Amino acid sequence: MSLTRTAEERFLRYVAIETTSCPDCEQVPSTACQFELANLLAAELRELGLHDAAVDEHCYVTASLPANVAGREVPVIGWIAHLDTSPDVSGKNVRPQVRDYQGGEIALPNGKIITEDEALKSCRGHKIVTSDGSTLLGADDKAGIAAVMTAVERLLTENQPHGVIKICFTPDEEVGNGTQFFDLQRFGAECAYTVDGELPGELNRETFTAKAAVIRVTGREIHPGTAKGIMVNASRIAAEIIALMPKNQAPETTEGDEPYLHPYHVEGNVAAAAVRVLLRSFDDTQMNQLENRLQEILTQVRSDFPGALVELTVKEQYRNMREGVDQHPEILQKLEEAARRSGVTPCWQPIRGGTDGSRLTEMGLPTPNIYTGGHNFHSATEWLSVNHLETTVETLVQLAYVWAE
Repeated sequence: MSLTRTAEERFLRYVAIETTSCPDCEQVPSTACQFELANLLAAELRELGLHDAAVDEHCYVTASLPANVAGREVPVIGWIAHLDTSPDVSGKNVRPQVRDYQGGEIALPNGKIITEDEALKSCRGHKIVTSDGSTLLGADDKAGIAAVMTAVERLLTENQPHGVIKICFTPDEEVGNGTQFFDLQRFGAECAYTVDGELPGELNRETFTAKAAVIRVTGREIHPGTAKGIMVNASRIAAEIIALMPKNQAPETTEGDEPYLHPYHVEGNVAAAAVRVLLRSFDDTQMNQLENRLQEILTQVRSDFPGALVELTVKEQYRNMREGVDQHPEILQKLEEAARRSGVTPCWQPIRGGTDGSRLTEMGLPTPNIYTGGHNFHSATEWLSVNHLETTVETLVQLAYVWAE
């Protein structure tokens, strides 16, 4: 029996469906369009024989692949990927472009260029998928979904010993709400793996600890012709706050385990302004230093602009998953072995970002992360190696077999 759909076919089908999430929406899912892909996936899972596949009111797709091992207990593991795509770039009307890549830069139809960095250079001779440059591609994380779906069918087709595999596709991961209504007890796995990384071999057990800050400035509006000594310009104050943030602690000036402050959204006028800031670090000491620096900046600004009201709220988003994952070395060892069996050399890379696994690990479900074969996420120059996507499928299949041994 052969596969009904390849991972590539599935991926191209899924990226055609818009699933962009909304950062300023309180409900989950934040956008109704995510239900279209969710319902499609649940139907495909039922067609494969996972009869409990369902979509709940919050757009979580869940299903169980039954064990085929008799006479002994095999730990229940989970595979997780997310439905939504980043709101940073449009995910509507994605037009995937498939090419046999032989090297050099890739010119997209709308004029954008994908430069050949080391990641792309390593994919010479591969089949590469991009968008047309007017949208993102959606490999983050529809490549992960395609890999999980294809691996499920592989396990059913090959019928080699494996335990129960729990499947979940989550909404709103990109806006930090992917686990808000995740029911751990109902999911019923002892550990899980998100499929939401980049190139094969790069496994992730460590993420940023993340906080989000909102700085609100209230000024005083008056006609500029009679403003002297009266006007308090909230927009000017917001600009001053950003200018005081350390330039050597920004996303564009840091790498590796270096922390940063990232003012990513600014809005306002003379009367009121708001600055949204991401705080990212790999440990609590660094995070405290970032928060203290932000407080120092606001103290200075309040002194310089005594007529303004400057308020700060800080919300924790997720913690470094390493705190929980490293307490379960078997979960990591089995993933390393599965990666080796799929033909890659595993290495543990920290993520300068987060996954659903960050929060799930904190909730009590240790969840490291697996590669997908994608790169340049959250941009119109995003791309995917089909060859590496197939490696991801093989890794998932081998992971199921390793846990059953």
